[in-house]
Amino acid sequence: MFFTLLFVTFLLSVAVSFAVVKTFDKPVAAIFARIIQDTIASVWQKYITFAAYVVGISGGVRIYQLERYISAPDKDREVLALNMERWTLEVYRTIIETLQSLAWMYLVVFIFALIAYVIVRGFELRHAHQRGDSRSEKSEGDD
Repeated sequence: MFFTLLFVTFLLSVAVSFAVVKTFDKPVAAIFARIIQDTIASVWQKYITFAAYVVGISGGVRIYQLERYISAPDKDREVLALNMERWTLEVYRTIIETLQSLAWMYLVVFIFALIAYVIVRGFELRHAHQRGDSRSEKSEGDD
């Protein structure tokens, strides 16, 4: 019964991670294309996808929590029984923990992406401002 629970939590974590990765695939691609503006942007997107799967699955399949069903925490206690109520709780916990782990990961990614966007935008504005000044100097010199 334990191995079935382990397998089900793994599959649920993969499925939830897949849905979340597909939801954020285009936004992440657009962000990296805007910030990096090079072919390496697709490599970063693939890395974020890989990291999302790792974070989602490791967050959803909590091995240390599942150990309660194969060994007792203390000598005086018994091993927890896997009944329908515990199955329901573990399935729910797997979905929530996977989503929570992915939400934190994407939050960190988007915070750094926002910082990078502000830096890139600042350089673009400075470059455009300098170009505008050099054009106005040339047109004033032509008079």
